Amino acid sequence: MFFRMVRGTFRRQWKKMLMVALTVALGASIATAMLNVMLDVGDKINEELKTYGSNITVTPKSEAVISSLYDVEGEEANAEYIAEDKAGEILLIFWANNITDFSPETRASVTVNGTEAPLVGTWFNHRLAFKKKGTDYQRDTGIINLRSWWDIKEGEWLNEQALSGDGYAMVGEALAEAAGISAGDSVTVKNGGKTETLTVVGIYESGDDEDGYIYTTLPVAQRLTGSEGYFQKMEVSAITSPEDELAVKAAKNPSLLSGDEYDLWYCTAYVSSICFQIQEAIPEASAEAVRQIADSEGKILEKTQLLMSLITLLSLLGATLGISNLVTSAVMERSQELALLKAVGAKNAQVTFLVLSEIMLTSIGGALVGYLLGYAFAQIIGRTVFGASVEMSGMAAFLVAVLIIAVTLVGSIPAIRTLLRLRPSEVLHGGR
Repeated sequence: MFFRMVRGTFRRQWKKMLMVALTVALGASIATAMLNVMLDVGDKINEELKTYGSNITVTPKSEAVISSLYDVEGEEANAEYIAEDKAGEILLIFWANNITDFSPETRASVTVNGTEAPLVGTWFNHRLAFKKKGTDYQRDTGIINLRSWWDIKEGEWLNEQALSGDGYAMVGEALAEAAGISAGDSVTVKNGGKTETLTVVGIYESGDDEDGYIYTTLPVAQRLTGSEGYFQKMEVSAITSPEDELAVKAAKNPSLLSGDEYDLWYCTAYVSSICFQIQEAIPEASAEAVRQIADSEGKILEKTQLLMSLITLLSLLGATLGISNLVTSAVMERSQELALLKAVGAKNAQVTFLVLSEIMLTSIGGALVGYLLGYAFAQIIGRTVFGASVEMSGMAAFLVAVLIIAVTLVGSIPAIRTLLRLRPSEVLHGGR
């Protein structure tokens, strides 16, 4: 009897039930897309921001102490070095997979064609071989990705793997103009009594002070400074999680954390926990977050998630109002049928259960369609905005199911109140 009545309702009021299903589908699709993107957007935003430079700086521990105590920066503080073969140790930390790129560097003040300029020796697309858990791996890393915004005006990027030897360089546009340098030229750089002859493979524009620099391979800078096998600083780009109260507390002093707090902090990709693990891997180094970048990542992520939450909330609110109007209208149309059920002995709870069952079945159908549409919307957003697909989250599916049930129940409240006020004597005798 119950199923026959439900089937009859769908047959007689199929248009209204279809509208309810479409309303639910629209709300579910937007909620599905926004929740999946929101749960996956952290890594996507971080990956995007990684194209704008490093967010961690690794320096010798003695330099960090000097800089902290005496506010000394730059070459004056570069009194110590880190062994170059230690650079790969950061790929052995717990969050190694979050390290997207890194590059050690050594700096010197040189004369290029009679013009004084800073020289930076670094990795461009260096192929690093390392061993992890008894297995040999290779990793290409360097400033080609860390300086992806550079505009190559002449020539090309310095390709370590394609060029023989290390006597090559890239020159900033401002320095090239001042010293009369073009791509393909050979230039002589001098630092004290040491001299190197370099072939310029490219002229770049950075848009900042680096336009006045000359970038070369790390061995060249090491020879000019007499620091073969060592580097002064390392830039690291890592995908991190937004900092919260626990991260701030840990950044001040990890030893103040309780055991559970320490485990949670250590196993979360906070910039502070990654810095801590780098220092564990390279004891003679100090790792510090580039605060401007780290803070910007967190603020951008928070604002993006807030925007998506508001869109989800508004879409569900609209679905609730739509369901409320449609279900109330459907109950009014069926007032005689429902009043007759009450007249023959059906209780309010039984009639309410019948109506809610019909609405819930309709909502389930709409939610399934909406989830599939939401999956498609999420992929479109991911591909369009981030250039990558969005992983569908089980948590998002659970939240969508809970939200759709809540929306359906809340939207049905006005209709249920109308149903409870139905008086069979008034409706059946034309009083209503």
